[in-house]
Amino acid sequence: MTDLTQDVVRELLTGFVDPNHGENLVACGSVRGVGVDGANVAVEIALGYPAENWADTLAAQVQAFLEADPRIDRAVVDVSWHVIAHKVQQGLTPLPEIKNIIAVASGKGGVGKSTTAVNLALALQAEGATVGILDADIYGPSQPRMLGISGKPDTRDGKVIVPKQAHGLQVMSIGFMIEEDTPMIWRGPMVTQALQQLLNETDWQGLDYLVIDLPPGTGDIQLTLCQRVPVSGAVIVTTPQDIALLDARKGLKMFEKVAVPVLGIVENMSTHVCSNCGHEEPIFGSGGGASMAAQYGVPLLGRLPLDIRIREEVDSGNPTVISAPDSAIAATYREIARKVAGQLSRQARNKSIGFPNIVIQNT
Repeated sequence: MTDLTQDVVRELLTGFVDPNHGENLVACGSVRGVGVDGANVAVEIALGYPAENWADTLAAQVQAFLEADPRIDRAVVDVSWHVIAHKVQQGLTPLPEIKNIIAVASGKGGVGKSTTAVNLALALQAEGATVGILDADIYGPSQPRMLGISGKPDTRDGKVIVPKQAHGLQVMSIGFMIEEDTPMIWRGPMVTQALQQLLNETDWQGLDYLVIDLPPGTGDIQLTLCQRVPVSGAVIVTTPQDIALLDARKGLKMFEKVAVPVLGIVENMSTHVCSNCGHEEPIFGSGGGASMAAQYGVPLLGRLPLDIRIREEVDSGNPTVISAPDSAIAATYREIARKVAGQLSRQARNKSIGFPNIVIQNT
């Protein structure tokens, strides 16, 4: 029998795949330390994504995995996590106070993109991250209603806007500046300028993630925004319906053109379960999100049902992750959030962060 060493334990850990990003713990650099004392081992794991409610589960899984080896009597596993800033498009630099921007997009409207975006933001926060959400849908802002907040935001000096607070999130939307029934009759350049002002002139505070709820579609406005906003990764929301998938593919291709990694696909309205009889039926078709994910080599982050409670909860200003945290739907949102952040943790680190500019002057 091979003597138990640190190298042997590390080799064993190459067989444990983190379900949130699909790589083994060694390959992704999560194993920070290994100690061996006879038949007892201690392992230190550091994740690159928030895992407040997942760390204990992962520790127990890794412990059971190691103790299944006959050479190991006892394994002690410690799991921690830390979020860093990841690489953005070439020529752009992450914004101060925002480590990572995650764009949530759809090829067309009506697929539940905004509902997914707000629950994703709240689920990331539930896992321990500091999160903000920017409602970039200038023509149809919906986040104020979904988060139950209204009124104009404050400003400290007349230049910088203080973000609104809702359920612990830092929130900004054009909807705070106009009446709810006022149409935005603006051309593309005005929309682009307005979004950049909302992004750059808001006093964001120490965000691990800023979730941007992008306008639906793949036109000039969306492309321009993706070229000017330093995005770390994107999430595509679609339904299984063929028409929605056609447009979702265009959204994915748009991010490819601007060199923004697509972190995965969320299939919304995947199936409907009758609240009276329990009959389940795929109203919009089935398997569309999975086939699209396989076609483009990106993860299927999760499937969400067509459920009246999701709609009722966002309409009331209390999205599912907040109003029903113990529900199966909220658990799915949290799983999607961990996978989004887990996929992002595999991306290259932004090396421009933390290195000061060196200026040489004659004195």
